[in-house]
Amino acid sequence: MLSPVRHARLGQVAVTRTLRNGAWRIVELITTPVVPTDYLDVIAPLRNPDVLRARIEAVRPETANAVTLRLRPGRGWQPHQPGQYVRLGVDVDGIRLWRAYSISSAAGHPSGHISVTVNAVPGGVVSSYLMKHARRGMIVNLDLPAGDFVLPRERPAKSLFVTAGSGITPVMGILRSSVHELSDVVVVHSARTSEDVVFGADLRALAAQGRIRLIERHTRADGRLKPADLDELVPDLFERETWACGPGDLLDGLADHWAEADAGERLHVERFRPTVLIAGDGGTVTFERSGATVEAPGGVSILDAGEAAGQLMPSGCRMGICFKCVLPMREGIVRDMRDGQLTTAVEGDNVLVQTCVSAAAGPCRLDA
Repeated sequence: MLSPVRHARLGQVAVTRTLRNGAWRIVELITTPVVPTDYLDVIAPLRNPDVLRARIEAVRPETANAVTLRLRPGRGWQPHQPGQYVRLGVDVDGIRLWRAYSISSAAGHPSGHISVTVNAVPGGVVSSYLMKHARRGMIVNLDLPAGDFVLPRERPAKSLFVTAGSGITPVMGILRSSVHELSDVVVVHSARTSEDVVFGADLRALAAQGRIRLIERHTRADGRLKPADLDELVPDLFERETWACGPGDLLDGLADHWAEADAGERLHVERFRPTVLIAGDGGTVTFERSGATVEAPGGVSILDAGEAAGQLMPSGCRMGICFKCVLPMREGIVRDMRDGQLTTAVEGDNVLVQTCVSAAAGPCRLDA
């Protein structure tokens, strides 16, 4: 049995906690739509496991048109497999744009840091922004690692990597993590000139150590790499498990070449998906699991529009605070009703959006 003094102290603690919680709630109501947790996010932006972010710890130029960003992911991060990619969300002129970048660093670094390498794309909004403005301390939004461009558990006896331009980035992550587990590795890489080869020094060092056989193709002098060229460059071509990453026309040609040799199952490709989304006012929202389609006006939240149409929707505070209404957006564009900020996703993405404070700004597909 508790003594009267002990009982009184516990009662005081309970009252204090109740008052503190009540005061915090009052502050939230007064400051809405910006709540105290938002201020905490400004002070400690990596603390929130429900909103994954990363801090840029270092910026290293690779070539005149490529830069590597070393990132410190926040709470909620999950380790990646070599060859996978992450999506970075960057706010450019009030629009949050997401782009996929392969992880170019080795897996399992003791610091927990990862690196992505950004190659400048003509007309590319995000790549141009990062090339010009990425600085140590800058915060970017982050998604969890994804992709199946990875090595199998049982390492192949012979492997081949065929890459062009920025297609070398996932392969570099694989080599940095697993080259010591591979016995016979050929890397065929195509770039405009020798100076344009991203990770050129690292690749040449691996070749000098006998870890890989490196074949560089410089298109300014040698012309574009054609699938048929590989027959001569790599005589045992179709005996090798092959991973290829680069422009779509190269990958299409490789797929045809391997199919003609009845070796299509040995070819694994990673494709880039350039997509441009234009913001509007409202749009058609498709809920993939239920098959329901809703016309959502620009001034109505996706949560309200879905519920009005009979769609079962997760929800909580309905104020953008608790994150219980979050759903993955597979493709589309939404506008935050609090500040007008746009968030985009291209086909194959898994970008989380708060449906209670997000309105459609174009066609959207949600995982619900």
